[in-house]
Amino acid sequence: MHSRDEIFNEISKAMQELFELDAAQITLEASLYEDLDLDSIDAVDLVVKLQDMTGEKIQPDQFKSVRTVKDIVDSVEQLLQD
Repeated sequence: MHSRDEIFNEISKAMQELFELDAAQITLEASLYEDLDLDSIDAVDLVVKLQDMTGEKIQPDQFKSVRTVKDIVDSVEQLLQD
């Protein structure tokens, strides 16, 4: 999982499994809170899943500014590069 497309696809699959979202809802521009109706507990579940996927520890402050699916892709991409 290294290209942006691979990262997006993995995140999309995880969100479909965790939150029973339709794949069509999950776009880079989708807002986590308004468009996808996620809450703070969902965000914690997603962070745990991303840690499992990447094998990296994600600091809570890294995720404070995340608002869209693109933000998640950017964060994971940065994490994998470090």
